[in-house]
Amino acid sequence: MLKHVTLVFLRRDGEILLAMKKVRFGAGKWNGAGGKVELGETYEQAATRECQEEIGVTPHALQKVGELHFYGLPDVEHYCHIYVTTEWDGTPRESEEMRPQWFKLGDIPYGDMWPDDKFWLPKLLNGTRFKGRVVINEDNTLHSADIETVATLP
Repeated sequence: MLKHVTLVFLRRDGEILLAMKKVRFGAGKWNGAGGKVELGETYEQAATRECQEEIGVTPHALQKVGELHFYGLPDVEHYCHIYVTTEWDGTPRESEEMRPQWFKLGDIPYGDMWPDDKFWLPKLLNGTRFKGRVVINEDNTLHSADIETVATLP
């Protein structure tokens, strides 16, 4: 069943905040804060709620930079709405689910992230909007990633 999910990346002076997922789906991987959109929520409301729950911050001025449709893993089909912001309230803190850490843009730990991230995260970092389709194999390796630059996102 298709689930809409969100990811949010905080940025500051040459750094990006990633968070180590500690439990459940994606455990052991660095990613942005985010999760599934609940019934009645907008994508932005879900992104804000997930940031509050997972890393203890309330993001403001979210800018939608990407949409990715993920296939391939058993029982997983996600349509991911990806945001970036440079404005938030609070200080990122560890939760039961995630451990946030700032990374310099030249030191992003792609080897400890989902295998498709290296194809679209550079676009996010360059301020380029993107859409794509990603197929992940059952062993969490990348089958294919078709990522395209787009002028606008809905």
